[in-house]
Amino acid sequence: MKIKDKIKKINQHLVRYFGIPSRPKKLPNPIDTVIATILSQNTNDSNSYKAYQNLKQKYDSWEEVAEIPKNKIEKIIRVAGLGKQKSETIKKLLTSLQKNHKNVNLQYVRKMSDEDILKELTSIKGIGVKTASCVLLFSLDRNVCPVDTHVHRTLNRIGLVKTKTPDKTFELINKSIPTGIAHQFHTNLIKLGREICKPGKPLCSVCPLKTDCRFKNKNFEAIKTNTKNNFLLLDSI
Repeated sequence: MKIKDKIKKINQHLVRYFGIPSRPKKLPNPIDTVIATILSQNTNDSNSYKAYQNLKQKYDSWEEVAEIPKNKIEKIIRVAGLGKQKSETIKKLLTSLQKNHKNVNLQYVRKMSDEDILKELTSIKGIGVKTASCVLLFSLDRNVCPVDTHVHRTLNRIGLVKTKTPDKTFELINKSIPTGIAHQFHTNLIKLGREICKPGKPLCSVCPLKTDCRFKNKNFEAIKTNTKNNFLLLDSI
């Protein structure tokens, strides 16, 4: 079976189990998505959202944030963790836009190809393929599936890919992603990774993909509850 057909089959199983994820009618601005995704690194969506809201509530625009010192940004986003690293990336992004485009937004990328947007955003230190691809999916509605640790882990366990890094997984699956399913595929894989296909001890007995999954160390121990976490940062900003 071709990888495109495998993705389609996996997606069908996930949609039956989780449903089709809802999306906001108005998609977030690209600059909002970049900053929210930077804040989401190595923390949960709840803390990322708090840090994002701290910035949005304190300042009226990203132009204002661009003018404040890096250490002040670090204090405001502290709840998201890795404040020094994240504040540095945010500051570099905003000052780069100010210098090269005379304004602090990313509206100009709307006319660019997927490949050029990825190249443009990842040229800024601290912004990787995952963050750039989130802009493509969540702000521009491109048929691109970002790959975070959950997506990378689940797709390797299932056996769709055999890769060592999320970036390599991204490269492989986005060559074959069926038209129009990227958002539901990405979102439902994250739900799968959070709720069922957990890093340490997956809950294989309730997994909608257990029949097709190639993971060798399946866990079929009985579980009392299956906690659901439906809050997703980039569909909430």
